Amino acid sequence: MRINISLAILVLLNGVAAFWRMECRGRLGVARLDPLISPGTVSQHAHAIHGSSGFSNDATHADLVNGECTSCIVTQDKSAYWAPNLYFKHANGTYEDVEQVGGMLAYYFLNPDAKNPNGKIQAFPNDFRMIAGDSTRRNYSLGDPQKPDPEKSRWAQLGQTTQYDLAQRALGFNCLDYSKAPEGSLQRHYLPNKTYLDANCPDGVRFELSFPSCWNGKDITSPDFKSHVAYPDLVLNGNCPDGFNVKLPGLFYETIWATNAFKGVDGEFVISNGDVQGYGYHGDFMSGWDANFLQEAVDQCTNLSGRVQDCPIFTLQTEDQQRQCKLTVPSALANEKVTGMIGNSLPGGVAIQLGPGPAIGNNPQTESASIPVPTVGYTPGTSVTGSSYLPGGVFAFGKTSTTNAAASSATPGVNALAEQHSSLTPSPTPTPSEPPVPAGYQLVRTDYVTNGNVVSKIVVIETVEYVMVATETVTVTATGGAEKSRRQLLHLHQHRHGSH
Repeated sequence: MRINISLAILVLLNGVAAFWRMECRGRLGVARLDPLISPGTVSQHAHAIHGSSGFSNDATHADLVNGECTSCIVTQDKSAYWAPNLYFKHANGTYEDVEQVGGMLAYYFLNPDAKNPNGKIQAFPNDFRMIAGDSTRRNYSLGDPQKPDPEKSRWAQLGQTTQYDLAQRALGFNCLDYSKAPEGSLQRHYLPNKTYLDANCPDGVRFELSFPSCWNGKDITSPDFKSHVAYPDLVLNGNCPDGFNVKLPGLFYETIWATNAFKGVDGEFVISNGDVQGYGYHGDFMSGWDANFLQEAVDQCTNLSGRVQDCPIFTLQTEDQQRQCKLTVPSALANEKVTGMIGNSLPGGVAIQLGPGPAIGNNPQTESASIPVPTVGYTPGTSVTGSSYLPGGVFAFGKTSTTNAAASSATPGVNALAEQHSSLTPSPTPTPSEPPVPAGYQLVRTDYVTNGNVVSKIVVIETVEYVMVATETVTVTATGGAEKSRRQLLHLHQHRHGSH
């Protein structure tokens, strides 16, 4: 008796839901401007600023929306994205800014609340504002910083799911070596010292920052720009805490810094807020979207590729157009040196402050208070060798002769290196390839099923065989002769997020 038999192959894309990558190849500028913390005045430290040209020290939603241009790829996105700039302090005490490679990237993850997996993702309301990270933090309180984070499944058991805890795990410093399997995102929560960077990170460092994505549903901001939002219990996804039951797009910043251009040069890297260890890295966001349009994008732009090019409602502009967009620097800052060789202090005279106590005021640095950081070797993530992580894929430039490019510069500057990287085509985050169809079968269809923050890819193939039933692993269900099914199991390709 001839019977058509279907073999359903389930490929789990663990931790992956719909998302898109907002590429901001241009930079509006570097300036001591911060309309959230220092409205109407000069801010304490310098920021690298991306987004709408309507940005200023007292920018409103209307200012952003009415900006003449944006330094990001989607013209409808007039939001403002900013975070501290990075500098290098030479052994003689002079400071030089570190070049950004490829601009910055903002992921928009559409992960639902795990408690309500079929719930709607709500767009940022107009004029929505928030901050991630704490500029004054100078330590890591979740155990031994020389040991990796425990598995996420143990965080609740260990009592490490308070907002205070999750915020510390929401930032990462990814050592880039394109000749090796990449490190996981949000794997390392401190900036390694220069000795480590020189030895292990030939392609620079990627700064990473995840924003809270659970909202109280009523306040577009709060006095500290944090209290109206909260992290889900796994940072990027998971369960939202009580009182924060509205799920927003999960915003995630990535910026690559060409620390490799200073290899062999005596000195240390310093974030513009006076932090040499990264614990005080932070970022700010002001939505410049039209909320109705953004809701359409959240509802419609669900291609698993993450490419804004795959969503037809977006109007895109070229990289050259993005790079041409600049902000107007106020007269009070017009003559302040913030790029190139800037002198013997950070912009604003910010002093280096080490932990473990918070950096309060502008106190002089105390070298004896330095917190030890790990000296372990390069540790790649757990993904398939050679694949890109999510996040991280869009800036996974192919391995090039970056060392030679840096060495060819007459000074420790990185212009040649930046030009080389910017000319490369970024690689999109890959999705699992179609598994090979075994002899005797033919491809019937491919389906996607979403359950919470897990997208299941189901590949259905068909053959003719006598009816018998056998069940394999949780990821594969086979119908057909038991022994033949085992022999013909397909090799499953999985794409996992790189964090623990």
